[in-house]
Formats: sequence, C-alpha cells, structure tokens
Amino acid sequence: MMDECYQIWAQLEQESGTQLHRQTGLLLLGRKENPELKTIQATLSRQGVEHQCLSSEELKQRFPNIRLPRGEVGLLDKSGGVLYADKALRALQDAIRQMGGIVHDGEKVVEIKPGPLVSVKTTSKSYQAKSLVITAGPWTNQLLRPLGIELPLQTLRINVCYWREKVPGSYGVSQAFPCFLGLGLSLAPHHIYGLPSREYPGLMKVCYHHGNNAEPEERDCPTAFSDIQDVQILSRFVRDHLPDLHPEPAIMEHCMYTNTPDEHFILDRHPKYDNIVIGAGFSGHGFKLSPVVGKILCELSMKLTTHYDLTPFQMSRFPGLGKAHL
Repeated sequence: MMDECYQIWAQLEQESGTQLHRQTGLLLLGRKENPELKTIQATLSRQGVEHQCLSSEELKQRFPNIRLPRGEVGLLDKSGGVLYADKALRALQDAIRQMGGIVHDGEKVVEIKPGPLVSVKTTSKSYQAKSLVITAGPWTNQLLRPLGIELPLQTLRINVCYWREKVPGSYGVSQAFPCFLGLGLSLAPHHIYGLPSREYPGLMKVCYHHGNNAEPEERDCPTAFSDIQDVQILSRFVRDHLPDLHPEPAIMEHCMYTNTPDEHFILDRHPKYDNIVIGAGFSGHGFKLSPVVGKILCELSMKLTTHYDLTPFQMSRFPGLGKAHL
C-alpha cells in the first residue's frame, strides 16, 4: 500500500502546487537482538526499500546528539519522512471541490437509516445515497450500535509533546536530522517517536505511541495521573537519549487514537447492509495511508474489485464481535 501512497501524495503535491511531504529518513533505534527491529529490516529488504544498518559507533558519528548508552544499533529507512497534515487535508478538500464534490463541515450525524437508499440525518439536514462510507474515528461505535454491530475499538487520549532545543536547529531538518522510532528504549513498554524540529521553531516533537482510555466527548477533561506518567516516561527518554533538548515539555497538546486489538485497520462492509462501508481503527498510523484507504473504501462502496487482499482488514477476524441486532 505504501508504494501507491507515495505516488498519490506526489501527484496531489504536484496538482496543488504545495509541498505536502518532506523526506527526512526514518531512523529506527533498538538493541541488535530486538525482534521487531529484525522484522522491519527483513520487510524493507523484501520490499526493496533502500535502507542502511548502523552500528552503535556509526550512530555516534552520524548523529552525535543521540545518546545510546547500551550499545543500541540503528536502521535507517531512507524513504521515511514527514507529511504536513494541515496542508494535506486542505489540498485533499480542494481537490474534492474541484472535482465537483461538496464538503459539509460542522454537521453532527444524528441518525443513519439503512435501506436500498441509505438516509443520513445530521443537525443541519438529511441526505440519501445508494451507499454510505462511515469513517467516524472514535465516534464509530456510536453510529454503528443502532445498525446492530459494535467493533472492538479503544479510544486513547495521546499527549503530543514538544521539547525545546538548547541550540535552535540542532535537531532540525536543516541539520539532516531524521524522524526516529525507539523500540524498547528506556524500558518504555510502548514506542517513542520523534520528528525533526520545524512545526514550532526551536521545538522538537517527541511522543509516546500510547495513551489512556478516553471518551471522545470528554477528550479535554483534566489530566489524569496516568497522563503524567506518560510525560515522565518521555522526560526520562529525552534526558537519557536526547541531551541537546530540555527534559521538560515546552508545549503539550492532545490527539486521539482509535485502536483495534491488533492495531490493524478495519476496512469492510457492514455484515447485514452491504451498501454501508466502514473504515475504522486506524490505531495512530492511518493518515499516511489515507489515499489508498480512501480508494479501497470507494471501491467497496461501488462493489468494485479491489487490488489488495483485504482479509487482514475484515472485521470477522475478531471473535465474538458484537452483533446483538443482526
């Protein structure tokens, strides 16, 4: 999927005349024996993706502002980079309008009625269509329960932390600093990742790829103790591994993940109403794949043959899926 996504993002970039992507490389960090690191390296080799294995000494020479005291190694995926999400969304919406589509913002869906023509009632008006695609993120199950199913989705509130550089630009794209993903560093039970400084000048984004259970309507509620624990994990990581950052977050924002148990997407038709298509559970790594995901959901809604094996994304892979009304 990723190969086609690169092509579509590049096409959209050209058509919009806006830079949407910056290739920085993705540096994976971990112990040499880390099984996940080995799996990723094997996948890159099998797919013919250009990459480079870096010993602990090579890492020190190439990235002196990363400290790895336990002799960790690196795997540099040279194709990795950063998507500028706000610009990408704007470009996609502009493309929809140019092709005759209509974007209705700020309308909450209050009711979906299945049938040969699906009816959707919002806070503003009602719509009818031959098919419907539901991609409602953490609100997915609120829309699906009246339709007789409930997916095993977990909504997480994620702390998005930015850390001030001691010397502005030292972790920036101008210094060829890559995105990174830490696998099992600082005894963290989940991944820690970072993006080179650019979004906020002089600040580097370093985040914990996990969070705490949250209700989407209460995502801005006061910080829970477990939120503080996540930030403490990040502070220790920054102190131990990124010595040229101040080890207290300068800015902390929030986002939401909607996770499936296996952290793979759900791309499937409703088991009873085959003109209702569901895309859900993108588990914090769906945005970069959205051009191909959108294409697949379109093909499912039009009952066309897709070019991908969708077995790994079918909801039937989850035993005991709630179907109280089917």
